[in-house]
Amino acid sequence: MNSNAVALYARETPGFDARVTSAVALLQDAVAGHTGQIVQATSLGAEDMIITDLIARHRLPIAIGTLQTGMLHAETLALIGRIEARYAVPVEVYEPVAHSAIQFVAKHGERAMYDSIELRKSCCAMRKLEPLSRMLERRSAWVTGMRREQSDHRGAVGFSETDANRRTKFNPLADWSWADVWHYIAVNDVPYNPLHDQFFPSIGCAPCTRAIAVGEDFRAGRWWWENEDAKECGLHVSQHSSDAQVAAASRSEGVSSLVPAQANFGSAEVKGSPEPGRSQNENAKDAACMSSRPRPHSFQ
Repeated sequence: MNSNAVALYARETPGFDARVTSAVALLQDAVAGHTGQIVQATSLGAEDMIITDLIARHRLPIAIGTLQTGMLHAETLALIGRIEARYAVPVEVYEPVAHSAIQFVAKHGERAMYDSIELRKSCCAMRKLEPLSRMLERRSAWVTGMRREQSDHRGAVGFSETDANRRTKFNPLADWSWADVWHYIAVNDVPYNPLHDQFFPSIGCAPCTRAIAVGEDFRAGRWWWENEDAKECGLHVSQHSSDAQVAAASRSEGVSSLVPAQANFGSAEVKGSPEPGRSQNENAKDAACMSSRPRPHSFQ
């Protein structure tokens, strides 16, 4: 079976061209209202690669920034160079404070994220939220690839909203479907992470990401050992975090109509789906043993 993501998911749906036009118009309006003070915070996922393509294609003066957490897959990191080569635009790279990462690992261990939700969120705060606060410093707006279809928690995401620090966050693909995403990638030959071909619809840090199984939610492969309904790292939970809170947390640790939020992956075989009813530590340890991938770049 062909597991190429484009072949599996790309499909033109009614209103696609209008959604592309609306996304471009939103980005143009964002630039007009935040000239010189707007950045795309790209996760380097499929949706964000589309936004980068739109920015470059329409020559929009929007900076592009990403978070190098120190725990990303090699395939994800490779996209930074691919973006710069393809679009001739620089990518701002923000990393966690080195001594914070070293102290966190020394205190809690390399696999602390599996030990408790609190430690996992502390790791996210140190590796993602604090660097993001630096990316957004002196900026009044940012652009993300959030879509309503990605999860029930994101089901009401707007095209624009105000975050906890009174910045405007633009989500130009809010009403796009998974089919729309891959149709755009196919039509415009947009570079994307090859992990998407291996049933990784949502890709984060390597220890906290796995492939998903047939019928699972888009984000089921993120922090899969946890039982929380809303699986977020904190980047997009603006009601509960601010720049000051993120910095403090990092220091204290040393650091359209909605559709069901499920991916249609057909009958493809997907490895790594944990058995229901097992403890979070059992599932996490088994997944770690099953992984044959090289270790991600780390600050330890």
